[in-house]
Amino acid sequence: MKTSENPIENSIGIFDSGIGGLTVLKEVRRLLPEEHIIYLGDTARVPYGIRSPETVLRYSFECTEFLMQQKIKLLVIACNTVSATSLAALHQKLPIPVVGVIEPGARAAVHSTKCKRIGIIGTEATIKSSAYLKAITSLDRDIEVFGLACPLFVPLVEEGWTEGEIARMIGEKYLGSMRDKGTDTLVLGCTHYPLLKSMIQEVMGDITLIDSAVETAKTVAEVLVGNGMLRRGEEPATDMFYVTDSPEKFVAVGERFLQRKIGRIERIKL
Repeated sequence: MKTSENPIENSIGIFDSGIGGLTVLKEVRRLLPEEHIIYLGDTARVPYGIRSPETVLRYSFECTEFLMQQKIKLLVIACNTVSATSLAALHQKLPIPVVGVIEPGARAAVHSTKCKRIGIIGTEATIKSSAYLKAITSLDRDIEVFGLACPLFVPLVEEGWTEGEIARMIGEKYLGSMRDKGTDTLVLGCTHYPLLKSMIQEVMGDITLIDSAVETAKTVAEVLVGNGMLRRGEEPATDMFYVTDSPEKFVAVGERFLQRKIGRIERIKL
């Protein structure tokens, strides 16, 4: 990836522990078609959710160091686990804007709820971290927040079982208890979950779904505009993908996430 003497021409860097962050990339690309994007998936060490906070922090620094070497102008942490455990440290360390996926989703949920009862679904690590609870109650202390871990949702998505009887049965098993809480807003607190939107909406009924990928992309656009960093180059925007393990599965699953071909991809060693 070529970098420019003009920082505005440099890429947005997006980092995730694996494939899920491609939902964020898809929304950033949709909203900001002129921007160069570099995506790093640490596929050799996924999942981060089972690691200690200290290990996640170390992995995060290693991945962001690689992206900084590519001369990125803004970093997106497209991983709920990293956003929950490492965002503050990365903000402190890096000289560029850093955007996580938790605060944008939390803000949208607070604006959405009418009954002040918000549900959060995510991985066990994200729910245990209480990161969404803290972010939401920091904005409105009167809101009740109900967290629910849905660990089988990630493998469902990666196997391509986003619709049909199996997905519906698992959705019913998990989400029945959330439905009983009387929430009117549900945050999809994992970047895989947008691919299950149809099933989740069907199971949950009349409820507003907050897609953190969509909200994160909006925040990225706001930060670039606010800092005068929007690219308006004459050359077409490019995407570059890096992974830390074999690219084959990443490409096969990733193309399903993006609903388009993945072009340039390279395996790296951190």
